[in-house]
Amino acid sequence: MKYLHTMVRVTDVDKSIAFYNELGLNLVRRIDNEKGRYTLYFLAAPGDEDAQVELTFNWDPEVYGEGRNFGHLAYRVDDIYALCDKLQKAGIVINRPPRDGHMAFIRSPDNISVELIQAGDPLPPQEPWASMPNTGKW
Repeated sequence: MKYLHTMVRVTDVDKSIAFYNELGLNLVRRIDNEKGRYTLYFLAAPGDEDAQVELTFNWDPEVYGEGRNFGHLAYRVDDIYALCDKLQKAGIVINRPPRDGHMAFIRSPDNISVELIQAGDPLPPQEPWASMPNTGKW
């Protein structure tokens, strides 16, 4: 398992990037997603590009209450199906199953969302995950 990033939602990209720049973080990549109507900005401290902050800007305005602007922790995993199976057997709810063989979400006991991302290419769709619906919030 490898820590990837922490995501926070932002409403003013320029102000947010300026803040993190002042903190010492630099923009390392940007992803625009027209279908999902959002842009992701990944920032990291020089020399520590593996530990990133993801700023998510949703194109459609939304008011975030405190706590909602914090998105999730993210970890890359070697086998998303095996890990989700292990977690489920331990009584952990898989809130967003890895239907696509690429991504899943769970929540901590304190309701912090944790994203699991398959290392490399997505795994082929596999049951029971492929047809499993979302459960609760993620």
